[in-house]
Amino acid sequence: MKLNRRTLFALALVAVAAALSACDNKAGRAVAPHQIDAHSACDLDGMLLADYPGPKAQIFYVGDPEPHWFCDTVEMFSMLLKPEQVKPVQAVFVQDMGKADWDSPRGNWFDARKGFYVLGSKRNGSMGPTIASFAQVSDANAFAAREGGKVLRYNQVKPDMVDLTGGALHDRKM
Repeated sequence: MKLNRRTLFALALVAVAAALSACDNKAGRAVAPHQIDAHSACDLDGMLLADYPGPKAQIFYVGDPEPHWFCDTVEMFSMLLKPEQVKPVQAVFVQDMGKADWDSPRGNWFDARKGFYVLGSKRNGSMGPTIASFAQVSDANAFAAREGGKVLRYNQVKPDMVDLTGGALHDRKM
């Protein structure tokens, strides 16, 4: 069978598409959130997550099977919203504070990009003022009515809303 240039080109395109698809499937494989243990430490400052109140976060970067932990959602948003953040993100999880115990949150992880967030509440997290995370808008609204703050979607949180300057001032365990 004789192949012309068009046929060879089409076959080459199919081969490249198949190879890229295989890479995408490997990178896009479902990631499950990990659970906090006694050794889970924040990537930014080394604080042990289990020692502090408020919602925690974990980011999985493409090609890295281990979570990058954050002891506060403010730190997570700060990392993700930095203009220099270029690592491809595979998954981001936060805790549902509609179900988790604020003072000692464990489990109750969900996809951060699908969540609702309360900015400006009276409740503090590990680094002081935090952004409370919720899987259900009704829980976020109830929290905001009780504790103050404004309910936002994930994509409504902007870099100027994420302030990391006051954390050490609020930390009574250091």
